[in-house]
Amino acid sequence: MLQHSVQMPLAAGQPTGYLHSTESGAGVDGPGMRFVFFMSGCQFRCQYCHNPDTWKLHAGRQLTLDEALDELAPYAGFLKFAGGVTISGGEPLMQPEFVGALLRAIKQRYGLHTALDTQGFLHAGISDDWLAAVDLVLLDIKHSDPARYQLITGQPLQPTLDFAQRLQRLGKPVWLRYVLVPGLTDGADDISRLADYVAGLGSIVQRVEVLPFHQMGAAKWAALGMAYPLADTPTPDAAAVAAARALFAARGLTVC
Repeated sequence: MLQHSVQMPLAAGQPTGYLHSTESGAGVDGPGMRFVFFMSGCQFRCQYCHNPDTWKLHAGRQLTLDEALDELAPYAGFLKFAGGVTISGGEPLMQPEFVGALLRAIKQRYGLHTALDTQGFLHAGISDDWLAAVDLVLLDIKHSDPARYQLITGQPLQPTLDFAQRLQRLGKPVWLRYVLVPGLTDGADDISRLADYVAGLGSIVQRVEVLPFHQMGAAKWAALGMAYPLADTPTPDAAAVAAARALFAARGLTVC
């Protein structure tokens, strides 16, 4: 549901950010049709990342807050009724000043629904007030086992779990995202453990998205001259996806 405008003053000056790209008319990054800002920079090195070209912060296009809003402007009227705006990446919390200002400005100027797509690892760098302009968090939890999580991402799991607890305290709506990778994240016990944890977050979890692994990012790894660690990993079949979704659904979670 679209939210009313939140009146919060922007910080003085014009913060600048690094933007990888934008997408208009996206249908998989939050409710309805979305305009998506893909920010540059990510401290994770996920084995199945399909956008490794977003990892380097300064590889993106530098722009001001007003320039970012100008890119959104042609779509704002439609998005008011059809969906909203999602800030994704890369990892948007690598640029908290710019992204926070952008979220507040989107609320002030257009009154649009906002979503933040993040793994939450850097949440300690933002305040609760920063999150006030976020209507929905698309939260990636990539595995339930700390050792496997570190193997997949190169970073520890606990900060992401701490962020989830913080969102619960704030009553912030969440869509959980889980990428199903054969041989890596498809263990029934691991999924069950995550499902138990997510169910424990209560009513803030509006839905769980089980996303089948795909090979669409392989060409980007090759273009960057990097060896793709999952080049021989297949896409999970329909039965495996259904089984994973059933484990979440068995805890009373809405799954898609």
